[in-house]
Amino acid sequence: MPDSILPRPLVELAERVIIANRRAGRTIAVAESCTGGLVSAALTEIAGSSEVFEAGFVTYSNDMKSELLKVSQDVLETFGAVSIATAWAMAQGALTKSHANVAVAITGIAGPGGGSEQKPVGTVVFARAERGGNPDKIVADMRHFEDSGRGGVRLQAALCALELFLPDSP
Repeated sequence: MPDSILPRPLVELAERVIIANRRAGRTIAVAESCTGGLVSAALTEIAGSSEVFEAGFVTYSNDMKSELLKVSQDVLETFGAVSIATAWAMAQGALTKSHANVAVAITGIAGPGGGSEQKPVGTVVFARAERGGNPDKIVADMRHFEDSGRGGVRLQAALCALELFLPDSP
């Protein structure tokens, strides 16, 4: 059996994240929707990740986003599950529910269905929140991964999310 069943670029980036956050003395948590635990799986592929990776929340349904991460129904109904407001609330919820220093959230439309004219398949939103950070400084981004297929969207989203855990990311 191979040492990892995950794509090499994903595992290599996860290793960089673990090493960088260990050096920075930070712990991390992730709130995932469209990636379905892929970021958490990549992080836990790394030996010693338990020193850095504290928690992973897979909240695929809106009900679980609301129940586990305390994303308000108003936010979900007004902006939708795939929005900067929801991703930000998910990241904040992951911080609240854990003891991590940094949380990253991912929510999106991996496809092949579920897209709309405003939010086509491949639309993914990311947010990062830091404990004790400036609440006015929202780190969030909406990306669109075209013609990638479901697996490609999920992989690219996981890679982008991992980048947000690097201490020198914006």
